[in-house]
Amino acid sequence: MAPPPKYLTGNVAAINEFIDRFDVFLLDCDGVLWSGDHLFEGIVETLEMLRSRGKKVVFVTNNSTKSRPDYQKKLTSKGIPSDVEEIFASAYSSAIYISRILQLPAPKNKVFVIGESGIESELRTENVPFIGGTDPALRRDITPEDYDKMADGSMLDPDVGVVLAGLDFHINYLKLALGYQYLQRGAVFLVTNEDSTLPMNHTFFPGAGSISIPLVNMTGQKPTALGKPSQAMMDAIEGKFQLDRARTCMVGDRLNTDIQFGIEGGLGGTLAVLTGVSKKEQWEIEGAEIVPAFYVDALSDLRAAKN
Repeated sequence: MAPPPKYLTGNVAAINEFIDRFDVFLLDCDGVLWSGDHLFEGIVETLEMLRSRGKKVVFVTNNSTKSRPDYQKKLTSKGIPSDVEEIFASAYSSAIYISRILQLPAPKNKVFVIGESGIESELRTENVPFIGGTDPALRRDITPEDYDKMADGSMLDPDVGVVLAGLDFHINYLKLALGYQYLQRGAVFLVTNEDSTLPMNHTFFPGAGSISIPLVNMTGQKPTALGKPSQAMMDAIEGKFQLDRARTCMVGDRLNTDIQFGIEGGLGGTLAVLTGVSKKEQWEIEGAEIVPAFYVDALSDLRAAKN
């Protein structure tokens, strides 16, 4: 059983020792830096402090609705300096996986997207053909004619070889029916991540994992997930940044994605923050399987290291 995590809030010596242990901090965004459009107090100063001590910061998010440039715009709007290459989102991870690892031969390499524009943007950067996504033609009710055309295949694109599902704010029966038909015809089933909920505006809403559950139930298939805690994402991050896992810490608010991601990735440490999904009671119960190495009330508590 994993030892209990070390509580850092208010302990200046422990915070300094913690920061000195690592060269790279992988930071989740939703629930760690902000909730929806609300930036948590002290985040800008905390990141400045880490960088002033020579630490590399990488923003690692499961939210697939935004591309890396979109995330950079959000970071900038919050007063957080960043480079687009410091951002690693599940939409980018999915595009990299499809283009560089899956490498389906043309023409059967088109992707049917259930998701928002962030996925589309990243697929374009990797020259991956796709349909679906934000196509306004799919934002409607299904019709009797649709049933007929899906059944005989005339409504389906024969070049679709992948169904990629992410967070979709316009999910409907028509999109799910099309996704199911493609999967029944042998398409590879991928999801950007399996987060059940999305923290926003101090509460929670359905996450990408909840969007894909109907397809899982319909097909009986377990999709390949390309966000945290998938180690395909960790391998891609390691390859891109050439980081030393022993000197890298994963910082997050969710045990079964962020913290599990760091533990399974063999990172030198994991830091849980209590501003998002998971609460300390979840790892304090007897037999808890996912336990962070450290925890703080909020990421900004690390600012005490300046004292």
